[in-house]
Amino acid sequence: MADQAVQGAGETRRDFLELAALATTAVGAAALVWPLVDSMNPSADVLALSSTEVDVSQVPEGSAITVKWRGSPVFVRHRTAVEIEEAENVELSALPDPQPDSERAQRAEMLIVVGVCTHLGCVPLGNKPTEPRGEFGGWFCPCHGSHYDTSGRIRKGPAPANLPVPTYTYLSDDVVRIG
Repeated sequence: MADQAVQGAGETRRDFLELAALATTAVGAAALVWPLVDSMNPSADVLALSSTEVDVSQVPEGSAITVKWRGSPVFVRHRTAVEIEEAENVELSALPDPQPDSERAQRAEMLIVVGVCTHLGCVPLGNKPTEPRGEFGGWFCPCHGSHYDTSGRIRKGPAPANLPVPTYTYLSDDVVRIG
């Protein structure tokens, strides 16, 4: 009888030691793995570039500026009434990548798009008044001849998709946060 009590207590003690050893191993493994996983997070300088604020009141009507966001150019164009009308009156079935203008601009007068051609990653021309804007008045990528309209939609050339619209929010009437 006494042997059974000692044997039962021994198994309990052994179970406890195994459980404690496993718990210690798990905590140690987590302590080793966490720094490795944490090192994959973006650094502080990258996080600082994850959003940018732009004062759109400084962009005159009919012109555009280029700002840098996440290492890429972003075009901010203050469109004229004629440019807005042209963008809104396009037959969507004629577009290689159909998307209405209303889905591309939160406010019709301001268009914000990532300025990287969707064909091979070139930077299209058309932000400066002296640069060619292509056949549709938007942007023109001279590398392979892609033409974008006043809404940043691909209209002609090898580019497969429209210029991407980044995530952005109006903080006030004049300030936009991109990212």
